[in-house]
Amino acid sequence: MTDVNNSTSALRWLWITVLVIVLDLGTKYWADAALIYAQPVPILPFFDLTLLYNYGAAFSFLAGAGGWQRWFFAGIAIGMSVFLLVWLKRTPAQEWWMRLALALVLGGALGNLYDRIIHGYVVDFISLHYGGWYFPAFNLADTAITLGALLLIIDMLFLAERRKLMTSSSEEGLK
Repeated sequence: MTDVNNSTSALRWLWITVLVIVLDLGTKYWADAALIYAQPVPILPFFDLTLLYNYGAAFSFLAGAGGWQRWFFAGIAIGMSVFLLVWLKRTPAQEWWMRLALALVLGGALGNLYDRIIHGYVVDFISLHYGGWYFPAFNLADTAITLGALLLIIDMLFLAERRKLMTSSSEEGLK
């Protein structure tokens, strides 16, 4: 497969990125319109919908830093998005799980980037808890990033070595 065909094929995975962004922004808009800030709406014994604004990064890291973190994290998200696009473009067509992972992470990063640039914070509304323990609130973008990262970890731990073996054995056969 030529590099041009591989690039075109890789860009087809961006529909997943667009789907993640649309679902993420749509649910955040709904949460912001339908929920009262910091007032949990119980859904299941371990799951509430709770509107919260995250001015920091993951787990509200640097949330109270005075505002500079908004543009710092936006810059990181832009840089990572470019990196993910290039990685997606260069990923071989047969590595569909890697393309899926990258498309999910990219969609989540862009969904949260939109919030950060437009609002100055990220809208979170999914709250999981058990007993007195609460996991930090999150959103669909965070879920997509987590699922994509899990696929990347699975690839790194279980599939990368297999891919190397398959590549080296096919190269041996060509000699």
